[in-house]
Amino acid sequence: MPSKPHALAGSLLGLLALLATPAFAQTPAPSLNSGDTAWLLTSSALVLLMTIPGLGLFYSGMVRKKNVLATLAQSFGATALVSVLWMVMSYSLAFKANSNPSLNQFIGDFSYLFLQPMKVDSLSGTISESVFMLFQMTFAIITPALIAGAFADRMKFSAFLWFIGLWLIFVYCPIAHMVWGGGLLFTMGALDYAGGSVVHLNAGTAALVTCLVLGKRIGYGRENMSPHNLVLSVIGASLLWVGWFGFNAGSAVTAGFNAGMAALATQIATAAAALSWMFAEWAIAKKPSVLGMISGAVAGLVAITPASGFVDPVGALIIGITAGVVCYVAAVWMKKALGYDDSLDAWGIHGVGGALGAILTGAFASSAINPAGKGWLNDGNIGQMLIQLYDVGITFLYCAVGTFIILKLVDMIIGLRVSPEVEVEGLDINLHGETVHD
Repeated sequence: MPSKPHALAGSLLGLLALLATPAFAQTPAPSLNSGDTAWLLTSSALVLLMTIPGLGLFYSGMVRKKNVLATLAQSFGATALVSVLWMVMSYSLAFKANSNPSLNQFIGDFSYLFLQPMKVDSLSGTISESVFMLFQMTFAIITPALIAGAFADRMKFSAFLWFIGLWLIFVYCPIAHMVWGGGLLFTMGALDYAGGSVVHLNAGTAALVTCLVLGKRIGYGRENMSPHNLVLSVIGASLLWVGWFGFNAGSAVTAGFNAGMAALATQIATAAAALSWMFAEWAIAKKPSVLGMISGAVAGLVAITPASGFVDPVGALIIGITAGVVCYVAAVWMKKALGYDDSLDAWGIHGVGGALGAILTGAFASSAINPAGKGWLNDGNIGQMLIQLYDVGITFLYCAVGTFIILKLVDMIIGLRVSPEVEVEGLDINLHGETVHD
């Protein structure tokens, strides 16, 4: 039998061990995961590849020869301007919480102005915050660049730069914050894995408003405005397809199971949409065009973007098939019926495809793929469909009104559209003093 002093000492040791247990049970502080960081660095490069040269070649191959360099300049100029603005203020506005709860529903704050609080060892989850910031920068770059497809051949380059700078701050950042930064749509439970509403519906809506405000190209419907070099467009579309793996699978942030499933869903939907657009065009126009195939592929990429991390392969297949047909109708028949001049079908593919993908995410999201996504058909959560409709409606209305105001402001100050003489002769020689060929 132990003596009383020994028993007392044992009791004290046991009590100390009991008190110390919670300290040892605490979750360890996050640390840098080199695998996750390497994957996001790779994804950032892939997404940047989508704008230059991917989007630049895709768009420049579809315009007339006299406007090739002007179209490339828009993608390159957007990349440079948005990179600087993202560093100066836009990252903070999109992804930092506003101390005012009411304002935080719509926009962040200026706490990361010029990225001053960011240190070399700052973390965002398990990755370097500088890498996360860079990854989100590439999304912000391509979004306003997509809008240029609607007003090709007729906007001043100076007006373009002012427009996308203001649009980034006053339209893109609030939508990104509402969906991804903890704002209104995020708290509602909207599902947007990689940018169906933030990037594509947002850009597509702005594209529609811009082409309506600018009006039709001179000679539209009377002159031949066929693509001058579809080889460039095929190369651009191919680069978009490859880069989109960084777009969608990179949005998993970690190099894990969800990134792999997002990549697989992306490939399936893209291929299915390319085929469904091709067969729809083949049945109606009697010939499967190369332009139709690459447009279908991009439509599939757009539609699977919000769903990629939430759906299984069957859901991805259905989304892709649907997107190819619906976007074909929007880009070819709806544009013709309504008579607006969306030069390179930015609304028909990105706007319609982004809205379609966002809505179908609510139908096909599966908690078996991602616990954060409980959809209608797999989990019986029909309420998710209503949330996705709210997401589409709010994004469309906010973007449409904001874009219209910015366009009118820029038009009032410096003018939006080039003169008729410049438009007829070509933007390359008049705006940039260069031509593709001597």
